[in-house]
Formats: sequence, structure tokens, C-alpha cells
Amino acid sequence: MRLRPLALLLTGALATLSLTACGSGGSSSDAKSATCPGGKIRFGVEPFEDPAKLTPAAKVLAESLGEQLKCPVELTITEDYSAEVLALQNGKLDIAMFGPLGYVFAQQRAGAEAVASFGDSSGKVSSYTAGIWVPAGSPVKGIKDLAGKSLALSSVGSTSGDALPRKAIIDAGLKPEDVKTHYAGGHAEALLALAKGTVDAAEINSQQQASATDSKTFDPSKFRKIWASDAIPNDPITLRGNLDPAFKKAVTDALLHLPADKVGQIGALLDVKPAAPLVAVDKSTYQPLFDLAATLHLTDKDL
Repeated sequence: MRLRPLALLLTGALATLSLTACGSGGSSSDAKSATCPGGKIRFGVEPFEDPAKLTPAAKVLAESLGEQLKCPVELTITEDYSAEVLALQNGKLDIAMFGPLGYVFAQQRAGAEAVASFGDSSGKVSSYTAGIWVPAGSPVKGIKDLAGKSLALSSVGSTSGDALPRKAIIDAGLKPEDVKTHYAGGHAEALLALAKGTVDAAEINSQQQASATDSKTFDPSKFRKIWASDAIPNDPITLRGNLDPAFKKAVTDALLHLPADKVGQIGALLDVKPAAPLVAVDKSTYQPLFDLAATLHLTDKDL
């Protein structure tokens, strides 16, 4: 994903698909309640998957949240990571779901508070891994062999599709310019670039691998993973920090009590199976990502 001029982001941060998921019992009186202070709740979700799949899955969660809080939930699939951070900072979103690294910048810039994430069957925070793949017959055996080779990354600001692969290159003793990296525009696009043979290697995280394998658009037997990251805690759902404390508590409680089947559809896109309830998280859950940003000297300008 190419960086856009800030002026365009300021005007287009929410020039995205918006849907209203109406909670039961919404009325004008709800606008004065702790659970519906503005008459609606604005919920943004990062574009981590094809909107045709992501939108209906996120809508199920948003509708269930609206029913719990008796307040309409307006769902927005944002244009990109940066647009979502900006929208939260400007008070245009109340709730936002970020990738782990996107949350780091949202916390630093907009005071985002992580309150819930996708739990596994044991009630712990689920996780995923970043990976770099090459064709099965490639001479590339490890990161160092990528010198002079082309590598498709996902999009700027992605945890598994940008920051972690770039750190792996540095950790292997290579300079960033030793590898011909380019941003494909998303995880699916990076995988497609490798499948079509237009690059020597590509980042494919475990979530995208599972999704593409299930849909038969990727055959792992024809490719080989040369690197994998440590486990990454799954995407947090965050609240804007300057919201009323009573509202934040109500939303947090509602999220943590959503039925598993209302969470499962969007969770499945993050390779969280079987469906399970959301679990509580906080800033400390994502400390390794704050450390990663510091190590790579990343700022929100890198989104």
C-alpha cells in the first residue's frame, strides 16, 4: 500500500463503506444513556481482509454489540491503518479494531485503550505468526539468501506484513536496501504475487495462509516457508481514551460477554477456530509490539 499525502487522509479518512447495525430498543432516550451517549456508536475496523468477506463478518459482531448496549452501531471498514488512527484521534470513531502495530500508533497518537481481543478455546488470547515464503524449488534457503531478490510485503504499517519481515532482514545482517521489497497492497495481494511468480519471495502470515489454503487459492506444497516470527497476539478492539468512563466500562463489559457465535465469523478471518468469546487485554499484552516499534524507530509517519 503506497503512502498517501496527509491532506488526502484528512479528507478521506472515513470515505469508506459505512453500515448501521441497529441495536434492539434504540430510541431518542438512548442518546442520553451511558451506553448510547451520542445516539449511536461508531465502530471502525481495519481493512485486513477483502471487504466482501470482512464487512459481513464485522457486521455480525457490530449488531450483537448494538443489541447488548441497546444502541445503533455504525460500522466502518476504514481505508487503511493510517485513516483509522486519524479517525480515532479526530473523534470520528468510538471503537476501533486494529492490527497489533496499528494499535501501538493509535495508543500513542489517539490514546486508544485495548480492552478485548479474540480468545482461543482455552480462554487465552489467540495469536498468529508472520512468515516469508518462496517457491518450493527456490535456491533461497534463509533470510540471508534474499539479498538481491524481490520480496512482496503486504502494506505499510502491517505488523506481520511489513514491520516484522523488515526486522528479520536486519536481524539477518542485511541492509534494507539489500532486498528489493515492494508493497503489494495487502496480505492477499502479496500471496498472489508469489503464486504468479512475479516476485522471488513474499510475506504470508499464518492467517492468510489458512484462509487461502481453505479457499484453494494457495497450495502450501508448492511453496516453502523460510522464516517465521514469534507468536503475535491477535488484533485488539480498542476504545478512544477520552470517552466517558461509564461508557467505556459498558462497552468493555458488552464485548467480553458477546456470544462466541457472534464473534466467530470475524474471528475465523483471523484464523481463530473454533469460535470463542472475546477475552480481556490491555497495553501490556502488546508490549512486544511497542518494543518492535522502538527497535525499528517507527512512528505514525510509517503507517
